[in-house]
Amino acid sequence: MKLSKRGEYGLRALQDLAAHYEGGPVSTNDLAERNNIPSRFLEQIMLILKHGRIVHSKKGPHGGYHLARSPERITLAEVVRLLDGPLSPISCVSETAFEPCGCPDMEACGLRRVMQAVRDAVAAMMENTTLADLLSK
Repeated sequence: MKLSKRGEYGLRALQDLAAHYEGGPVSTNDLAERNNIPSRFLEQIMLILKHGRIVHSKKGPHGGYHLARSPERITLAEVVRLLDGPLSPISCVSETAFEPCGCPDMEACGLRRVMQAVRDAVAAMMENTTLADLLSK
């Protein structure tokens, strides 16, 4: 799995929102400036996160974005799946977007077994890591 720029920037912005969770909405401009993210790209990412119910937005002069839930209740897996898609390195081991491969025998395929172990390790780590954990590590 390779995290795209969208995934990386989204996680950085969410980590910032988690750090300012008690302080109210944070403007896109502040998020972009503090995290060295292109503002227009961040606006697109924040809309995806809003539609995915990770963040809420508030309009107006003191508006911006804030987390829809506490940082302890938002996992990295949830965010990465929303922004980048499945966590698995190949589609024949994906639990959320399975597609059969061209293998003659999927059950005997050594590559599939290894990629399944990779998927399991990545998914376990990301499912068990929250935005709050990013702040404490």
